[in-house]
Amino acid sequence: MASQSVLTPQSTDFPRWYQDVVAKAELADNGPVRGTMVIRPYGYAIWERMQSEIDTRIKAAGAKNAYFPLFIPESYFSKEAEHVEGFSPELAVVTFAGGEELAEPIVVRPTSETVIGGFMAKWIQSYRDLPLLLNQWSNVVRWELRPRLFLRGTEFLWQEGHTAHASYDDASAYALKIHREVYDDFLLNVLATPSYLGIKPPSERFPGAVNSMAAESVMRDGKALQMVTTHEFGQNFAKAFDIYFQSEEGQAELCYTTSWGASTRLVGGLIMAHGDDAGLILPPRIAPTQVVVICVRDEPEVKEAADRIARELVDGGVRVEVDQGRGSYGRRVTDWEIKGVPLRVEVGPRDLAEGQVTVARRDTGSKSSYALEALATEVPTLLETIQSDLLARALSHRDERTHDVTTIADALDAAKDGFARLAWDLVVGEGEGELNAQAVSVRCLQRQDGSIPRSDEEDDLICLVSKSY
Repeated sequence: MASQSVLTPQSTDFPRWYQDVVAKAELADNGPVRGTMVIRPYGYAIWERMQSEIDTRIKAAGAKNAYFPLFIPESYFSKEAEHVEGFSPELAVVTFAGGEELAEPIVVRPTSETVIGGFMAKWIQSYRDLPLLLNQWSNVVRWELRPRLFLRGTEFLWQEGHTAHASYDDASAYALKIHREVYDDFLLNVLATPSYLGIKPPSERFPGAVNSMAAESVMRDGKALQMVTTHEFGQNFAKAFDIYFQSEEGQAELCYTTSWGASTRLVGGLIMAHGDDAGLILPPRIAPTQVVVICVRDEPEVKEAADRIARELVDGGVRVEVDQGRGSYGRRVTDWEIKGVPLRVEVGPRDLAEGQVTVARRDTGSKSSYALEALATEVPTLLETIQSDLLARALSHRDERTHDVTTIADALDAAKDGFARLAWDLVVGEGEGELNAQAVSVRCLQRQDGSIPRSDEEDDLICLVSKSY
């Protein structure tokens, strides 16, 4: 394993460790305007993998990609505020452009309910146009006071889905489908990051929503990170933007709408869910490079063997990079460990003479010798083993950091380094305020069996509380 002194140890200062990893794994840098970021090629490659996996699932759920403008008339937000009480995002507003003051200020989109709602009203005429299932990949701007790379930013990248339906039940069912079949499937089977799925308490709902669902994951330090959210708006936004359809009976009726999103915050969650004191640990299915073939010695026969091994692995569908040597071998190993590449194939003259190579796992640090002729078949199997092992480890970590309690005092104690699970009846009202006063919040509500309740369910619910990012 690499020297632990390269990064701040997690146990010493977890936020500092996070910053070290983002910088030394060459994921991102701070932009010239506070709260903006430059995503470096390696960090963007991870985001591209996320985009691809999520986009495939969104399309399988029936939604189609579109694109809507970055600039939104300020009047759209005023119109919305008449119907959606309390919606006041931290807006960035353009008042001067083209050498003159604008007749109407323009908002840089914080989210697109307003502009998409306007076009839904234009495009939807009858029940035959429903459901309308849209998604866009874009950037958004929210004037963040406490930015942190990937986790919170003034500008960030995301996907935002927006749908319109003929009935409440259809809208609710589709929102649940997205939450389970797109988001939860991606988190579990690609990021190897389990989460608690549930609804937000009324105090934490997105303004204007009748229901907000979240996926809350446990980071290595025990804090929660909200990975994604899904919102049901009922008819609130339809009222604001006159999104009507003609029913089969010929009556004009309001649509029911939803929105849902996942952002570059997922990169931050990936770092904190799996990383260790040596840096990133990437699950193979999300890793841009699944295997690095590293030359131990700068010799022609070693380089030739490394290239040959890489070609065979690529032919088998593995994402591979060859490191033929810049700087010391030890330094290069450390750099690849910080980047979290799942497997390292070490090629040296001594091993080649014996017809084998050394394969090192990033997740465990273990090393094994493999015959050259076996690599093409053994490596894909080993990558799947790493994927499943990381999920099992993350599940174990989540469960170990979750404690069943029966009082607010015990919940506060458990939330120092994990989740507390307790009856919602004990928390609703004054209990929630007591938690918030100690920087602990209700992350989501579930049924007793851990399933997602409907927004109108009130009895026999449990809540999960913790500190969060």
